[in-house]
Amino acid sequence: MRSIFLFCALMFTCLPVLGQEYNQYDAKGKRHGKWKKKYDNSDQIRYEGTFDHGKEIGDFKFYKPSSGDSPTAVKTFLKDDDTVKVKYFTQKGKVISQGQLIGKERIGLWEYFHNGSKKIMMTEHYVSGKLDGKQHTYFENGQLTESTTYVNGKRQGKRLIYSEKGVVIKEFMYENDQLHGATKYYDTDGNLIIEGNYKRDRKDGIWNYYTDGKLSEQKLFPVQNKGF
Repeated sequence: MRSIFLFCALMFTCLPVLGQEYNQYDAKGKRHGKWKKKYDNSDQIRYEGTFDHGKEIGDFKFYKPSSGDSPTAVKTFLKDDDTVKVKYFTQKGKVISQGQLIGKERIGLWEYFHNGSKKIMMTEHYVSGKLDGKQHTYFENGQLTESTTYVNGKRQGKRLIYSEKGVVIKEFMYENDQLHGATKYYDTDGNLIIEGNYKRDRKDGIWNYYTDGKLSEQKLFPVQNKGF
């Protein structure tokens, strides 16, 4: 009988502690321990994760109002580093994209995946939240479909577009995010069909058009208005 009494007393003593497992603060009023928040007037979890005296650590899971038990984003915080690893998911749990953040700015390599697949659709690089470096886009079969270079968030240099068989079908040159320089178009066999130049996003000078490998037409840009 005495054992039963002690067991019951212990259970009632532990209940308040169990009820306070989430959403606690330390002595300085900073979030500490496991936290879980729900959407207003809903049982749907909005986010859950762990704080260490006000600083997020480990995995934080984020949910949409209709996502149930499947998080749509997971952020992994390192205790002694400002870098945060991020993954975004479909409601079926498939990875959409992944990369790193410092604050709200993207940094380093980011990867994007074809819908419902583990196959990479695009890779790109960021410096302080701006695209910087090569951006590559892929067909689902893994063949490169486009290659572009960015500098400080703007397209710079050559941009190449490929067919599904790996043949270059378009070549562009960019300067400060504007088409500027030689441009070429090819058919799916790699034969040149159009070539010309852009100057600050506008066609400029003589453009050549080819049929069966032979020059068939030339046009001068900008087009001159003919008088009467």
